[in-house]
Amino acid sequence: MEIDTIVRKYVLQNAVRYEGKADPGRIMSKVLGENPDLRSNAKEITQKIKAAVKKVNAMSLDKQRAELEKIAPEFLEEKSTRREGLKELPGAQQGKVVMRFEPSPSGPLHIGHAYVLSLNYEYAKKYNGKFILRISDTNPDNIDIMAYEQIPQDARWLCDNDNFDVLIQSDRMEIYYKYALQLIQHGCAYVCTCKVELVRELLAKSEACQCRNFPATEHVKRWHKMNSGYAQGEAVVRFKTDIGHKNPAMRDFSILRINETEHPRQGRKYRVWPLMNFAVAIDDMETGVTHTLRGKDHADNALRQKFMHEALGYKTPEPISVGRINFEGFEVSCSKTREKIEAGSYNGWDDIRIPFIPALRCRGYNPIAFRKYAMDVGVTRNDKSVTMEEFFKTVNAFNKQLIDSVSERYYFVKDPIMVTVENAPEMTVELDLHPDNKKGGRVLHTRGTFYLDADDELKDGKAYRLLELFNFKIRKGKLIFTSTKYDKAAKDTINVHWVCDDDPINVEITMPDGTTVKGRGEKWLNDVSVDQVVQFERFGFVRCDSITQQKMTFWFLHK
Repeated sequence: MEIDTIVRKYVLQNAVRYEGKADPGRIMSKVLGENPDLRSNAKEITQKIKAAVKKVNAMSLDKQRAELEKIAPEFLEEKSTRREGLKELPGAQQGKVVMRFEPSPSGPLHIGHAYVLSLNYEYAKKYNGKFILRISDTNPDNIDIMAYEQIPQDARWLCDNDNFDVLIQSDRMEIYYKYALQLIQHGCAYVCTCKVELVRELLAKSEACQCRNFPATEHVKRWHKMNSGYAQGEAVVRFKTDIGHKNPAMRDFSILRINETEHPRQGRKYRVWPLMNFAVAIDDMETGVTHTLRGKDHADNALRQKFMHEALGYKTPEPISVGRINFEGFEVSCSKTREKIEAGSYNGWDDIRIPFIPALRCRGYNPIAFRKYAMDVGVTRNDKSVTMEEFFKTVNAFNKQLIDSVSERYYFVKDPIMVTVENAPEMTVELDLHPDNKKGGRVLHTRGTFYLDADDELKDGKAYRLLELFNFKIRKGKLIFTSTKYDKAAKDTINVHWVCDDDPINVEITMPDGTTVKGRGEKWLNDVSVDQVVQFERFGFVRCDSITQQKMTFWFLHK
């Protein structure tokens, strides 16, 4: 098959799937997947894709679908047979699946967290099981005290305020101590006081340090001494494995250590803290977790936890590896974002410019859109790079499906200019709150004076129509009323949105780049309440953020 034809069919397939607008970033892999020999011509293919996308996006959705049915009908069939929902979990049973999501409290949740949390939550729902939010705070050195409140709030929003357990690991220290002592008493773990460098050298040669062979009674004494006698760095608890294991990372790894940093939640009550693998292994066992979704780079951690579960006589959860999503163009580091907040570059965690859940919630997103995105990507071992444009294009498409039928419509004009239409009659017009709901609800009285969008350039000799109102022409710079009749045959008539001078509302909209757009909105915006999402016709969906006597403030959501 010719290169142009291959490119064309995949561009059409992508356009049909995404409501008529193909995304060039999603197409290259499809083309190369069909014909790997084209990799040597990647630069040429990229140019062909861009050219094809430009042409296809200029077509109507119906024409795109018709051409695709002609040149690759199987691609249309693929849409109907495409997997719906998440694939099955191995060994899962209805009512018995327990999933968990475990973020560290370094800040609120971001879009990467939303993807993983959504997968776990949706799997728990799929099997009528249980979902657990577990806050991993056993490292006192990297904790933001506000995150204890932010994370559950973000998670509950993402999960439609569903009821689920929230566990905080630092509240479970006595449980970890109980199992640590049990492993030491049974000879499965030991307290090592050797220098870290020495142990590292010995383990690399599959040799044990002198501490390993001391009797369990000695290690029990050392364990108790860790709580008061040893200084930080002088003693660690190691889990005893095969000293000759083919993977050096599996040889007698550390599971607890001394950290004297004051804990934001526990103060100085504890000084021996579990490392991640030990805390996770114990919590999974205690809470009955059945399946774990984790990045494939955590394969070693899964094996470490399995060793500990076997030592404690517990069947380890089914580990499911997930590829990493690299969000290009996003800053999802809590520490880096916090630095910018503290420096004044951002207004806070709800700054519209950052991809964190508080900001996305303030923009007015429906949380189901993020869960639909997670299910659309699904569980795959392949790593994936997603640009900011691609991510929001997909999420916005899902979100629009959720809000389009319930969002009321209103007139708004940005950067307004006031005009008078000569000879215009006084009129009373009733507009629908939604095109699918023909019940009116917005009665407006016009007297010939209007606010128009400054971007609507009015030119002499052109015919215009104020939508749902009347027609006018421009003659020598003047606006002249011509007719109230809407003529479908008058193809040259330009439709213009408007706001009349019947008690207009001052409106200010915060845009995704942090800039603001100011304008006037119709008087019926007075019926809109804070947090309500509405659509400003020809502008986009917005969420009402605040209302004062002087103005209404909105956050832009998407087109």
